[in-house]
Order: sequence, then C-alpha cells, then structure tokens
Amino acid sequence: MEFSTSVQEALGHYVYCLVDPRDNRIFYIGKGQGNRVFAHANDALNEDVESLKLETIRNIRHSGFDVAHYIIRHRLTKEEAFMLESTLIDFLTYPQFNLKSVLTNIVSGHHQWDEGIKTADDIQTIYDCQPIEIRDDEGILLVSLNRSYNQAKADGVYQRLNIFEATRKYWGIGKKRPEAIKYVLGVYRGIVRSVVRVSGYRWTKKADDGTIFPKPRCCFDGQLVEDSPYLNKDISAYPFGSGSAIRYI
Repeated sequence: MEFSTSVQEALGHYVYCLVDPRDNRIFYIGKGQGNRVFAHANDALNEDVESLKLETIRNIRHSGFDVAHYIIRHRLTKEEAFMLESTLIDFLTYPQFNLKSVLTNIVSGHHQWDEGIKTADDIQTIYDCQPIEIRDDEGILLVSLNRSYNQAKADGVYQRLNIFEATRKYWGIGKKRPEAIKYVLGVYRGIVRSVVRVSGYRWTKKADDGTIFPKPRCCFDGQLVEDSPYLNKDISAYPFGSGSAIRYI
C-alpha cells in the first residue's frame, strides 16, 4: 500500500503506529512523511535484516495477516512530530507503568532523558537539587552533555542511542588521565544527569557516525549508576572552563 501524492501532501509530518491485528496491540511508534508508515513492512521482506520489529512483522504475515497501520496525528511540524513520538514511546515503555514493554522500538523517544516521564520526587530532586559533595578518594570527570542531552536538536557525532552512550564518549583528554578516573558524570545545565562507573577505557579516532577526530578520543567502558549519590546534584562549585566540555575533580 502507498499513499497518493495528494494524500502525502495533505499529511505533512505525522506520527503513526503499527498494530498486530492478532491481538490489536501496538508494537511500534514512529514519525515521518510520505509513505514512511509503510516502509517497515517492505524492510521485513529482506530476511537478512534482523530486528524485533521486523521479526514481529514477519510473524504477522506468516500467520496470514497484514500489519495494521494507524496515523495518530498528522499535519504536524517536524518539532511537533518529534515531541509526540517521544511522549508516546515514553508512555508505552515507562517501566513503572508496564510489566513488559509493548514496543519493539530500539531507540528511546526524543526528550526522554530530560523531559520524559518522572516521578514527583524526581522532579523535586532535579529542580531543587543540593550541591555535590565529592569524596576525596574518587577521581571524577565531569563532562558536558549540552550538545547531546536534547536529542531532538543533536546532530552528527552528538546523536546518541541513550544517555549512557552520551556520557561515556568521545572525550579529548590526556593519555594518562583515564587511569585515575573512577566515575564520569554527565552534566546538563549545571546538574549531574548521569553517572557512569568506569571499568575500562579505549581510544578511537573515528566516531560511530563516521566523524574523524584530529586526535584520539577516549571512550569509557562501565555501567550506568542510577542510584549514585552524585546524581541530580548541583556542580556550580566546579564550573567548566570557557569553551571546555570536561572538568577533572
């Protein structure tokens, strides 16, 4: 199925969902223009490409059914489509709302890191946060997420799959510096939004999007610490230098 040219022009930017007709369950949320809503079914014809979304489409077809396509909202601006897609993905994947995610989306919704669903306690902590207190025996690297935190506006090397990937790479630091770093703290608007406990590191001259760095950049390995005492703390006492994206403590 395809939309005619006149329908495509009338739709503009839109947000859509794919539904499994066997149980009427939404399994994918997306945004696009033109015939984007139908592209996934065509992608599923290539058996060499694997993903949960495509496998779901294949299973539907093997059962003798066709995927149901729904346009949720249309005639949107690009920014409105980003926001609505993000809200729906966030709502349908928020772990406290669902015993099991109902979506096959791989990438989280845009704005999910900063403007996504949060408890009232989370909101209070983020917007009325306390000054950070650094333990003397812990090497800390503060990194600025100002260009990657809002994924709706991020581009190129700053487009990341999640906040862990935004925090752990790609940082231009001295060759011996990583050895002393125990935690990498992702900072946005003066507040610690993510904490990575470092387990190792490596150097690279090429980013995932193909960007080539003049000098090798550091990529940390480790784990996102969601209950760290450093999380959602004010770092005003440790400002970044002019134009700098990193700060050692």
